[in-house]
Amino acid sequence: MFAVIKTGGKQHRVAEGDVITVGKLEGEAGATVKFGEILAIGAGDDVSFGAPFVSGASVAAEIVEHARGAKVIAFKKRRRQNSKRKRGHRQDHTIVKIVGLTGASKN
Repeated sequence: MFAVIKTGGKQHRVAEGDVITVGKLEGEAGATVKFGEILAIGAGDDVSFGAPFVSGASVAAEIVEHARGAKVIAFKKRRRQNSKRKRGHRQDHTIVKIVGLTGASKN
């Protein structure tokens, strides 16, 4: 069984036992979070699609840890102007493990 969830403006295809990285979520490591915006859920040929979300469906996940992404360097140089600028950025992430999928009457 799989589900397509929406979190942080992105869509993720998940199944029970998957470990995924999503945008930063509130909560401590070990806490349980519930994703309610389910775009599709099902198994094989029996898949329910939402319009936009499947009503009554949810995905439960456990927070494994909070982490930070790789550093991205933004370097700007204006030639012959003696002007340059270097900035770094690291995005905050949350790593979650999917523990349960429930759902499924179509809207």
